[in-house]
Amino acid sequence: MRKTRLTAALVAVLWSIHLLPALAEVRIKDIVDVEGVRENQLIGYGLVVGLNGTGDKLNNNVFTRESLIGMLERLGVNTRDQVTALSTKNLAAVMVTAELPPFARSGSRIDIAVSALGDATNLTGGTLLVTPLLAADGEVYAVGQGAISTGAVAVRGAASSVTRGVPTAGRIANGATVEREVPFQLSKESTLRLGLRNPDLTTAMRIATAINRAIGPIAKATDPRTVQLNLANRDPIETLGLLEDLRVEPDDSAVVVIDEASGTIVMGANVRVSTVAIAQGNLTIRVTETPEVSQPDALSRGRTTVVPRTSIQVDDGHDKKLGILNGGVTLRDLVASLNALGVGPRDMISILQSIKAAGALQADLEVR
Repeated sequence: MRKTRLTAALVAVLWSIHLLPALAEVRIKDIVDVEGVRENQLIGYGLVVGLNGTGDKLNNNVFTRESLIGMLERLGVNTRDQVTALSTKNLAAVMVTAELPPFARSGSRIDIAVSALGDATNLTGGTLLVTPLLAADGEVYAVGQGAISTGAVAVRGAASSVTRGVPTAGRIANGATVEREVPFQLSKESTLRLGLRNPDLTTAMRIATAINRAIGPIAKATDPRTVQLNLANRDPIETLGLLEDLRVEPDDSAVVVIDEASGTIVMGANVRVSTVAIAQGNLTIRVTETPEVSQPDALSRGRTTVVPRTSIQVDDGHDKKLGILNGGVTLRDLVASLNALGVGPRDMISILQSIKAAGALQADLEVR
């Protein structure tokens, strides 16, 4: 019985080891985009009404005042002769943005983002009036309108205020209706190109190999970003449906990304370091003043005085050691060695830059 259990456990371990490479495989649809199938940015200028006294000051925002007058004139209300009497604070000029998804049809609904343009302090509770949304070609592709949701909290009193979130920017779910379609017919294409989101020649070759093995010799990697599909008489929709679930193992470049502002360091698994010696230590001097009071006896004629006491401590980093990394060490070895030296994120940034300058860091170093 015990032998049977040991055999079963060994089989389970071997099976798990066999499955380890498959865990790194991803679907092709998750790492590529079909060229021509993309979103389009839309933008528009509109007015938000119904604010609780938190809108633009018309005397300070000429564009808001003129937009209000023009809107009322289109509705048959003439206010040109009463411009100085307009003093409402329940109105705000806003910029409206949206992304038109691929294959969006006329009548579809899309989300829109609304941002204050003037000196409005809060858009919560406001309603966006009909706003045309234009693309880069100047044509109207959608029209937005609806109640704004900011998700922010802003409370103001006489002496203090509390704000959570950004009350001057919000969203309208399904707030725009698509009026014009982008002319693109995927079903009539005879040649398609797959664009890798993270360009890599090895990954592109693996994608082409997986497609050719599963569907036929139709794929060819033309550069690190592109895999070209020659469909001939194949149906483009059917072909894409067959290949998007194929799995490949993407290859990652050796990159170290450093964000000096936040002290963040991100390193890929393929980062290697040649033989290098690392020492890290600082000279720290601490001066502490602890004055003491000298109190004479009760019957003496002495005076109470303050006696200074100064303590000086010097830390020359004598406990720091020189670490040596052998050639070809991995990311795990590098991080473990730096942590053993007691190196913090800020000092680690300087060390990585020095290792790169010495030519021992076999990776691209990106400093942001």
